[in-house]
Amino acid sequence: MSQKKQIVPFTSYEKFVIFILAITQFTIILDFMVMSPLGDILVKSMNINASSFGNIVSAYAYSAGISGLLTAGFADKFDRKKLLVFFYFGFIVGTVFCGIANSYNSIILARIITGLFGGVIGSISMAIITDLFILEKRGRVMGFVQMGFGASQVLGIPIGLYIANHMGWEAPFLFIATLALCILIFILLFLKPVQDHLIEKENHNIIKHFINTLKNRNYQRGFLTTSLLSLGGFMMMPYATIFAVNNLSVKTEQLPILFMVAGIVSLITMPFIGRLSDKINKFKLFCIGCLWLIGFCIVYTNMFAIPFWLVLLLNIGVTVGVLCRMVPSMALISAIPDNKDRGAYMSIQASLQQIAGGIAATFAGIIVYQKTSIAPLEHYDIIGYTVSVFVIFSMLLMAGVNRYVHNKNPFQTNK
Repeated sequence: MSQKKQIVPFTSYEKFVIFILAITQFTIILDFMVMSPLGDILVKSMNINASSFGNIVSAYAYSAGISGLLTAGFADKFDRKKLLVFFYFGFIVGTVFCGIANSYNSIILARIITGLFGGVIGSISMAIITDLFILEKRGRVMGFVQMGFGASQVLGIPIGLYIANHMGWEAPFLFIATLALCILIFILLFLKPVQDHLIEKENHNIIKHFINTLKNRNYQRGFLTTSLLSLGGFMMMPYATIFAVNNLSVKTEQLPILFMVAGIVSLITMPFIGRLSDKINKFKLFCIGCLWLIGFCIVYTNMFAIPFWLVLLLNIGVTVGVLCRMVPSMALISAIPDNKDRGAYMSIQASLQQIAGGIAATFAGIIVYQKTSIAPLEHYDIIGYTVSVFVIFSMLLMAGVNRYVHNKNPFQTNK
């Protein structure tokens, strides 16, 4: 007779670690996410074209992806607290540079610096969680820490846009840097060293293990699927506010409401979709999300001046489609690797996701065109059609992932 699983409570120190990692993730995600909503303000302030703005967005993604790959080999050779402090300090410096940048070249350089340091912090946080929390607590910890994504949309982006509308596009970065500096002080003072992993004197070749993970054909299936998902997911994002303001007649003061509503929808919908993906076939839910997204994506990108309430409804539709794809796809793709390869596999996955996002932003910048900073954004409908094609191909690739995962874990996957 099976016993009911007991909930293991958190100690006071563990609660502090969860809070500090969650708010650290909040600043990292906010720094990345806030760039897209600031697009229209930044383009007009710097007098740059839409394609150049795409390069600003992709600069962070490229550097974050490359940084993740470069640090994967030596990340286990140092105290994780020291690594967190080093990279978080670099992230703060890069964010300050974003706030004082006064030219196109300087903002590109600032985003590269921010990405080089900020792109590694997520994997360091996950390593700290794995080291400090037993398996019976880890799921809850991951849930709390990942709330930073929803919080950045509900609170961070609307507040950042409000600040930008009143104090200029640079101000949100300076506020983020100030908050991050306060968090860094708490990390230095109260986070204990995390170095139990250094006691294990294994002589395995980390680089060889990393290369073998890359060469594994089954893992390559997951890498390719993740890259295609990111290509489709990131193409619309950089130009969303430019399109909303100049094509849909959304006022800049309405943008915080637009992003806040999307964030609230994410917080409410994500747990429901998560439970639903455990009850029904994950691949079927993924396909439903894909078809839903294609419909809303094509309609939204072909719209012109419409009432704000209709913009909200269409934006909610796109958000629900993205979530219906993201939750089951993460569950399926994370089930691909063996336990011994999971660290390297997830590190490569995260890096490829960032790099693919950078390629998507660059590609979108080549497609769209804007005559002046106040003119309508042209060819955004082509972005919608291109995203739809990527979504269809992702369904085909995910079908292969689903078959592999089911054959590997026949008693753990729902049919």
